[in-house]
Amino acid sequence: MKILIFLHGTIIMHKNGLDKSREERVKQVLSDDNSIHDFLNYIPIGKSYEKLKIWVKQEVEIFYLSSNQLLDDINKDLFVLRKYEFPKGKLLYRKNGQSYKDIAEEIIPDILIEDNCESIGGTAEMVYPNMSSLIKKQVKSIVLKEFEGIDKLPTNVEDLKDWYKIV
Repeated sequence: MKILIFLHGTIIMHKNGLDKSREERVKQVLSDDNSIHDFLNYIPIGKSYEKLKIWVKQEVEIFYLSSNQLLDDINKDLFVLRKYEFPKGKLLYRKNGQSYKDIAEEIIPDILIEDNCESIGGTAEMVYPNMSSLIKKQVKSIVLKEFEGIDKLPTNVEDLKDWYKIV
């Protein structure tokens, strides 16, 4: 099983979001908090790294999707994933005019987990809503509130198939 999971706002966040409510984190993005662009110091949302480790033990292949496009920033994402011991997975990002949907449609994950992009424009910025209807039929979409994290998702990866959209 392949899971494509969005990084920023779904499983990692800016460091100034620590000990803040989800709503406060959204406000920080809207006000362009100084830690938003400090990708090297991003932190996990909740225990996302632990949930992903549990899923990987169930023979899940993880694909991470970054909002970054510059190689220097992608390397910072990799640093954060390693620092917090997220399970190994392929880090995908947009290149040469690609959109998020282009990447998702290339790998066709069994499950796509992303946040609702509340602070940056909502549906227009998301992956699943912009995918072709043919590909959508093959992908289970799980949409979480931005900065809510994945902690409440089922531990058993098979149960993810029955999870519902939260947004």
